[in-house]
Amino acid sequence: MLAKTGKLCLLLCLAVAIASAESIPAGTAITIRTDSQISSATAKAGQAFHANLVHAVIVNGKTLAKSGAPVKGKITYAKSSGRLHDPGQLTLRLTALEIDGKMVPISTSGYHAKGKSHTKGNAEKIGGGAVAGAVLGGLVGGGKGALIGTAAGAGAGTGVAAATGKEEASVHPESVLTFTTTATTTIK
Repeated sequence: MLAKTGKLCLLLCLAVAIASAESIPAGTAITIRTDSQISSATAKAGQAFHANLVHAVIVNGKTLAKSGAPVKGKITYAKSSGRLHDPGQLTLRLTALEIDGKMVPISTSGYHAKGKSHTKGNAEKIGGGAVAGAVLGGLVGGGKGALIGTAAGAGAGTGVAAATGKEEASVHPESVLTFTTTATTTIK
């Protein structure tokens, strides 16, 4: 009989603890401000980053995490830019949020950043080289020189595009990003 009473007491205490536990529901927006530069040129998947809350996390009228609270995240995908194609890409997710002085694990959607397209810049460099080569070739060697100059200029333009053509994805320091929780987080 005493064992049953002890178990019942334990179950009641557990029920009260669960009922009084606070949680951040799935679908809650969390807005952060990054602390430092994150670039697809140097970032690696699994690498951590730090940020701070821009807005307090409030659930059912209660502030669970204050504005300015530390936030941790990780880079879940990083791909450096190619020289003539494939701009750099980054995906970031939040992993923990400080609540009452403790880092509480959270699960969020990803924030995806992609470098700008290579197409326009490459076309300008290659086309500009071809035009410059045609003009110089035409001045030096007439029609045949213009044809040779066009090919040489386009080649030079392609070389310039290859040398300068990386388009990395970047998240600058002090960037404000919003994530959404993907699972309910119980705060103990």
